[in-house]
Amino acid sequence: MTASLRLIDSHAHLDFPEFDHDRDALFAAMAKANITTCIIPGVSPVHWDRQLQVAHQYACPYGLGLHPWYVDAHWPKAIDALSERLDNCSGDKKLVAVGECGLDKMHGENWHWQLPALEAQLLLASKHQLPVILHSVKSHDPLISMLSSHSLPRRGVIHGFYGSVEIAKRYIELGYLLGVGGLLLNEDAKKLHKVVETLPIESFICETDSPAMTPKSAKGSRNSPLLIGQIVTKMAHLQKKSNVLISERLLSNVLQLFEL
Repeated sequence: MTASLRLIDSHAHLDFPEFDHDRDALFAAMAKANITTCIIPGVSPVHWDRQLQVAHQYACPYGLGLHPWYVDAHWPKAIDALSERLDNCSGDKKLVAVGECGLDKMHGENWHWQLPALEAQLLLASKHQLPVILHSVKSHDPLISMLSSHSLPRRGVIHGFYGSVEIAKRYIELGYLLGVGGLLLNEDAKKLHKVVETLPIESFICETDSPAMTPKSAKGSRNSPLLIGQIVTKMAHLQKKSNVLISERLLSNVLQLFEL
């Protein structure tokens, strides 16, 4: 990547303990790579305090949400806590989204709680005029159905998108962007390659989902925002456009969505 290109990781859990031993060094390395910031999503009430501490320490924008993996029988209490936290942070310009929230049938044991928990968070996003950061695993149809019934003022992003061109178009028609991460670097990710090849660059933002979603080429190592340059380069290759053009468009997309 050209040193002058500005990059933003739109989804990285840099508050997680995997980064506790070298967080300062990572942010220094990001600055050298011209990765100016990352958006840190929230996942559960027990994580929010630490998340906000890290976000404020490193001047990162953040979201607040209840991830489907952390939804349980006490989800109404968690949603009440989220609503209170959003109210308390409403004057913080670094609060840019509700999420990470969504649906995940791979964790289907709590499916009957995931649906109302997401519905509640969509209502909070509408109330606070914030975009949503959405997690969707094997649940595109119910998620699209739910989003179709909620005309959110700021829409949002389908994070870590891995679906067909047809599914991608359905989200885009509803006004949502697609978050593309390290899975794009896997040679066997043909479905995702086709999505990036086919759809306009205005449909995407770029992310790593650090420390997760490590590409197969780096199996066994921790993922980090330093991977963003490789993802942008791969997107440029698939779109048959220059790195400069693609990075500029991706930057514009994320700045506009989250009003950074």
